[in-house]
Amino acid sequence: MPDMASGLGGVGGRTAGDSTRAQLVAGFQRVRAATEALAAPLSPEDQGLQSMPSCSPTKWHRAHTTWFWETFLLGPAGVSPHDASWAPLFNSYYVAAGPRSPRPLRGMLSRPTTAQIAEYRRVTDARVLAFLADRDDDTIARAAALITLGLAHEEQHQELLLTDILNAFHDNPLRPTYREDPEDREGREDLRKTSRTAQQGPSAPAFHRHDGGVFEQGATTDASFRFDNEEPRHRVFVEAFELADRLVTVGEWKAFADAGGYDTASLWLSDGFDWTKANDVRAPLYGTRDGSALVAFGLSGTRELRDDEPISHLSFYEADALARFLGARLPTEAEWELAARASGRDPAQGNFLSASLRPRAASAEPLSQLYGDVWEWTSSAYAPYPGFLPGAGAVGEYNGKFMVNQQVLRGGSCLTPRGHVRASYRNFWHPETRFQMTGLRLARSQR
Repeated sequence: MPDMASGLGGVGGRTAGDSTRAQLVAGFQRVRAATEALAAPLSPEDQGLQSMPSCSPTKWHRAHTTWFWETFLLGPAGVSPHDASWAPLFNSYYVAAGPRSPRPLRGMLSRPTTAQIAEYRRVTDARVLAFLADRDDDTIARAAALITLGLAHEEQHQELLLTDILNAFHDNPLRPTYREDPEDREGREDLRKTSRTAQQGPSAPAFHRHDGGVFEQGATTDASFRFDNEEPRHRVFVEAFELADRLVTVGEWKAFADAGGYDTASLWLSDGFDWTKANDVRAPLYGTRDGSALVAFGLSGTRELRDDEPISHLSFYEADALARFLGARLPTEAEWELAARASGRDPAQGNFLSASLRPRAASAEPLSQLYGDVWEWTSSAYAPYPGFLPGAGAVGEYNGKFMVNQQVLRGGSCLTPRGHVRASYRNFWHPETRFQMTGLRLARSQR
């Protein structure tokens, strides 16, 4: 996901009237309030941090998601901008929408201040709610797709807000805590009080066979919302395969590292092995070895990771090598989606954004953790589906121009807002990306 995690797209058919209007109002208020709640633990100084070019300051996320409403909903409706001079500061990559400040320099934007951005959000929220209250039913019906898109867009930035501040706090020698978690506090106390003994990890994963065949991939026509990169729905042939019933764990990563996995060239793609050596990669981002333990920094502080929890903050390169070490491979995105649909699991019931802000331990349930916990790398390059056409105008820039040199991830994470993902949802990042909550699930071919 670049600035916005996935692409742009339409919503399914909606009827105008009080019900639609009320749903849009409720959704807008809920999402906007959720962004503010995520920013609330952060000081103005925290909100200005940008630790690397791939991250953005919290206050920029708050302003950009406000710029989106102002630019694409209110502006065409004749509402003047709050401050026209701010537009280039908070336009991410929409060339058709006008000039943009360089992404790596967002942390230099000390003005407008955090307080001014809070006022910007307050004023824009009032204007959007007035739009929803005052416009006729036909106008609301025409705007419903854009409004629903704007809500999904802001939810993507809520996850980015958390991953970006985690990266910034990790760079601070004080390792500030974003939000205390009782479970994490107990973990830190255990780390201080007890010896480091190897934990009992889960048993070897079970693999579930799928016969393959012709499979219809992509968003279903009855989906209430989908991004354009999930369309058009199309047929693909999938060979028989097996998918692991759980995510790869910390304990399994330890076995890989202890066996010299980071130094075994035969496990790696050539680019990946070169990348590990050039960057001296020996552990997941935010993680360090302490004897037999893997100690990692997270949003709730530093703790020893359990052997039975999913490994996270791995690059695609590391995930691919780890899968090879474990005698398997990464699934294709078509295999993942086929298995997810066949499982019948509700995408909203996974371990998504909540008070814990961390993955759960492995589950014994069949095909568990398909949704939430960690984003799952696939072996599929991020490319357009057959027949894909980007939309017209600035919003059409959201997806198509990023369909190169990136890998697809599936399933969502423990930092993804609940209800945001579905079986057809496609996330995408460059293969060296580790600051996102990224992990893996194993697959095997069957002939």
